[in-house]
Amino acid sequence: MTLWLANLLYALAAVLLLYAVLFLVVHLPVFPLRKVDVKGALAHVNREQVQFIVTREMKGNFFTLNLNRTRDAFEKLPWVRNVNVRRRWPDRLEVTIEEHEVLARWGSSALVNTHGELFKAASSEALPEFSGPQDSTMEVSRYYADFSRLLKPLKLAPTHMTLSDRRALELKLNNGLVVELGREKVLERLEKFVGVYERTIARLPQSVTYADLRYPNGFAVRYPEIAEKKAKG
Repeated sequence: MTLWLANLLYALAAVLLLYAVLFLVVHLPVFPLRKVDVKGALAHVNREQVQFIVTREMKGNFFTLNLNRTRDAFEKLPWVRNVNVRRRWPDRLEVTIEEHEVLARWGSSALVNTHGELFKAASSEALPEFSGPQDSTMEVSRYYADFSRLLKPLKLAPTHMTLSDRRALELKLNNGLVVELGREKVLERLEKFVGVYERTIARLPQSVTYADLRYPNGFAVRYPEIAEKKAKG
């Protein structure tokens, strides 16, 4: 019994000694990170931002660097959607960055990416504008893709899309026309509208400002002077 206990204590001591040696070796300054490779199709993340994170956030050597903390630091940059961080032996860190690809503005407070996700960043691009309930960004983004496809043959495109709290859709097109789609069969309604556009609205002697597609067998239009009188009451 005494011999068994002695062997166990020796084994435990050996394990602790090995751990201590490994800990000391790993933390020695002989394993510094000498290079950080940043990869990805980067249009907004710049060298100064990367250098700031490398200088301020990356603490430790090849073994002790906290990869999760480093990834989180890069993901805090405004245009960064996703980051993957890997060690590359013997002295290199590989950082792969995926940027947000902007699709539209969400009101005046945020941008929407092509995945239908909100993010905070500044952009001077001419972008379509979306608005709606906070949980509707993906829904509105999917509709935008479908509507853009349907309208493309007419060389038209949505510049504003509004989804009401009751899930009713309204579009404003790049020719100034406001299209009321309502809540039901919105793709079917717009497809029918596109199909007759060239032989109806396009042939009117005067441009219209509003088209209501919520009728079962057709649509109604409004001329500018009618819209102006209605606005004045």
